Parts: sequence; structure tokens; C-alpha cells
Amino acid sequence: MIEILAILSAGAAAGMRIGVPLLMIGILQGEQLWSQMPVLSRISPHVLVGLLTSWSLFELFASKKLVGQRIVQQVHLFLSPLAGALMGLAVASATTTPSWLVALIGGLLALVFQLVLVGWFYRLRGLPMWAVFMQDILCITLVFFAVDAPRQGGLIALILLWFALRSAKYWYDWYKCDR
Repeated sequence: MIEILAILSAGAAAGMRIGVPLLMIGILQGEQLWSQMPVLSRISPHVLVGLLTSWSLFELFASKKLVGQRIVQQVHLFLSPLAGALMGLAVASATTTPSWLVALIGGLLALVFQLVLVGWFYRLRGLPMWAVFMQDILCITLVFFAVDAPRQGGLIALILLWFALRSAKYWYDWYKCDR
């Protein structure tokens, strides 16, 4: 059960940002830098650190402007399921759960969170600055919790999932009243 909560926490982090959680999980693994991740283990660690650092900086700085938010949202929409699957596999290395199920849970949760963020982005015509900063803080916190405190991280991810479901109902009611 603890592994599932860690997977939820890692998937939620990947649903908010892509480069930051992958970079952090690689750094937190220390010596085994990305050696347990299926796709990333085939790439040179030096190249991977450079790519993930560049993308993380782009995510953090570009998300503060409207045009940057649009670019980041579009890239995240397509890559967040992959990042969520990789993050789930990274934190659940010693679980008896089949790896395809771990990847599916992490990837789907990341996709759901990214869809909610895209929905709010277009509903509000850009995310407010406080929401972007909150997203950055939550992403980093969820990665630390996925590694060190999976119960708390999983609980936060479940609360965020509840908010996402409430958002979907809100959008449905808003759309229904508009017609």
C-alpha cells in the first residue's frame, strides 16, 4: 500500500512539471543516477543532467509569462504520461506490483492533473502567478514526499485528485449553464 501512495505522489508531481521531478529523483538516488528508470538509463548521465536542467529552468521561468505557459502546457500535455510512468517506476522499485500497472497508475494520474491544469489555463485565460508558484512548490514537495514520506505524499495526491474531480464537475455545470 505504501508503494501505491509513493506512486501517486510521484505521478502527481509529474503532472505538474516534467523536468523538475525527473531531475530531483535522479539527484535523490545519488550514485545510481537514473540507472533504474527504463528509458533514461540508456542515456548518458551527463547528457541527461544537462537536458533535464535546461528543461527545468525553462519550465520554472517560462511558466511565469502567458506565452511561456502555453508552450509549457502543450509540451506537458503530451509528455506528462511518460514522465508520470517513469516517476512511478523510479519510486516503486522494490514492489511486487507489476511494472506495467505502476507505469499505468503514474502516467494516468499525471495526465489527469495535466488535463486539469490545461482546463484551468484556458478557463482563466492564463494561470495567475500565485497558482504557478503553488504548482512549483507542490511539485517539489511531492517528489520529496514520494521518496521520504510516501503516506503523506499519497494523501496530498489524493486530495489533489479530489480537487481535480470537483473541477470537472464545476466545468460541466458551467458549460451546461452557458448553453
